[in-house]
Amino acid sequence: MIRRLQYLSLALTLVLGLAWAATQWTMQPKDSTLTFVGTQAGAQFQGAFDKFTADIRFDPKDLAASRFDVKIDTGSVNTKDRDRDDIIRGPDLFGSKQWPTAHYVAEKFTDKGSGKYSATGQLTLRDATKPVPIDFTFEIKDGNAWLKGQATLKRLDFGVGQGEWKDTRTVANEVQIRFALLLKQ
Repeated sequence: MIRRLQYLSLALTLVLGLAWAATQWTMQPKDSTLTFVGTQAGAQFQGAFDKFTADIRFDPKDLAASRFDVKIDTGSVNTKDRDRDDIIRGPDLFGSKQWPTAHYVAEKFTDKGSGKYSATGQLTLRDATKPVPIDFTFEIKDGNAWLKGQATLKRLDFGVGQGEWKDTRTVANEVQIRFALLLKQ
């Protein structure tokens, strides 16, 4: 009898825990993008990260249990310019050999209405952790979801710019981040 009660208690805990948990989504890497726009010598350029993972737990009806956990391979930066990519991966900017991964975690979400949301998360890049708010949309259709959004950060807040790259006249401090993630349940 005691054993049955223990099993019943465990089963009830699991069922209730699942009922209150935000939906777990699986990112589809081939259809998802993480890009950035920077300014160098007065001209904008775009880059992307070819390797990143996103553990997305999100439910518009349960923002308190929602969470984004994104890991970015900084060595996978791709601006379609080999020389620029080597400089970005180098010790004065990303320092990809020493800090191969950037990490973003968001656990506080706000519903802005009409499928628009904001989140406050922490980005760790080059061993510096700073808050980075994001704005995004979330649209579910046929069991899939699109999570699309953007953020703006200041690269020097994270030490991305040592030596000659600290000069914001050469490379602007503000960087626009954009993402479009295809998710499946």
